[in-house]
Amino acid sequence: MQAHPQAERTARFSSPIGIRLERVSVQRAERTILQDISLTLDEARIGIIGPNGAGKSTLVRLLNALVLPTSGEVHVAARSTQRAGKNIRRDVGFVFQNPANQIIMPLVRDDICFGLKNMGLPRAKRVERADQVLAELGISHLAERESHTLSGGEQQMVALAAVLAMDPKVIIFDEPTTMLDLRNRLRFQKEIAKLAQQAIVVTHDLELLEDFDRVLVVTDGAISFDGSPAQAIDFYRRWSAQC
Repeated sequence: MQAHPQAERTARFSSPIGIRLERVSVQRAERTILQDISLTLDEARIGIIGPNGAGKSTLVRLLNALVLPTSGEVHVAARSTQRAGKNIRRDVGFVFQNPANQIIMPLVRDDICFGLKNMGLPRAKRVERADQVLAELGISHLAERESHTLSGGEQQMVALAAVLAMDPKVIIFDEPTTMLDLRNRLRFQKEIAKLAQQAIVVTHDLELLEDFDRVLVVTDGAISFDGSPAQAIDFYRRWSAQC
């Protein structure tokens, strides 16, 4: 009998790094983006859904210090993002909605090696690690390709490879399937399910979350629901119908 994907994932996910938000608010100019949010995020797969402009992307950017709270504290592995942002970003990888925005180097292998160079690894080790990750994702054939010639699905896989090469403990995905066709969306969904790392995914793709452990619904800068995928999706659909 084939194991359930959630059971396989739980077996690979050893222990959470420890992400905690304590009464966090974010303001820009006179606008409140997030208001008084307290959360502990320990599950292997956490989804975040909600309408555009609700604060979802700001919420996940708090987790690796791309955004700092106006008030309150965000802790990752018992470190404050306000004081240890650089080290936290090594532990918390980020895959953006548009992978072209994070692919820097002209050639795929060089792009994956770029972050490893900043970590001080010698070139031989960088190339070895890059080729290992490309092979794990089944995209070794892209190693010598020019980045600008890749399809949207290929770019998304290369962006994931670059993050995985850094060996983070958590990977955040911000709308990872928005630019993908159905075939590439299903492929990327499988890759997320296979990850040993904790994954936190912002998405409008509700089907992507069906096998997750927990889903948060963000509306008007607050967590309006926190529960199982089925419960959260039902709440969000009912909320959307009333708006």
